[in-house]
Amino acid sequence: MDERIRIQHRIARQERAEAERMIEEHPLEPFLPSHSKLLMLGSFPPQKKRWSMDFYYPNLQNDMWRIFGLIFFGNKDHFLLPHKKAFCKEKLITFLTEKGIALFDSATVIRRLQDNASDKYLEVIEATNIPLLLKQLPQCKAIVTTGQKATDIFRTQFDIQEPAIGKNEAFMFGDRTLHLYRMPSSSRAYPLAIEKKAEIYHLMFKELGIKYK
Repeated sequence: MDERIRIQHRIARQERAEAERMIEEHPLEPFLPSHSKLLMLGSFPPQKKRWSMDFYYPNLQNDMWRIFGLIFFGNKDHFLLPHKKAFCKEKLITFLTEKGIALFDSATVIRRLQDNASDKYLEVIEATNIPLLLKQLPQCKAIVTTGQKATDIFRTQFDIQEPAIGKNEAFMFGDRTLHLYRMPSSSRAYPLAIEKKAEIYHLMFKELGIKYK
């Protein structure tokens, strides 16, 4: 075989191997308290090197749990451990179970196109079966998507218009009328102050009857 062809074949094999290494399966089980009124769907967790805990929204640069802290306890640091270098998984699980809030993501298998946490560089290999999640949540009244990719995936599985940010659209699931809320991303890349984000989430919890501070 010509040396040039051998080199091309070797490069092709390396590229295929690299592409396979970048494919990731979802590392977490769905968090589905059976009495949940609300299902929150993100896109996919960041790389583990960015995790501060083994749970959803683990990146300290993501403000989801600070938004919850502001709304429910008047303290954005409520779910942080005392050293403020990680969120407290146990406190979150207790809180979410009590409030009836379920969590998962809209993709179960992805390929990262770049070494960062941006949805823009996630290629979805396998989407989550969202109807299957909802069948396990008979009391669920609403779904929240927290980014454009999650919203787009949701709309491939349900006949629904995309809500405006902070608004919701009704849709049918069997004999149930549910609502899809499109909330602002909790990523700091989304250009809105955390206090403003908390106000928008606050209104949703009020509409759903989920008690807050």
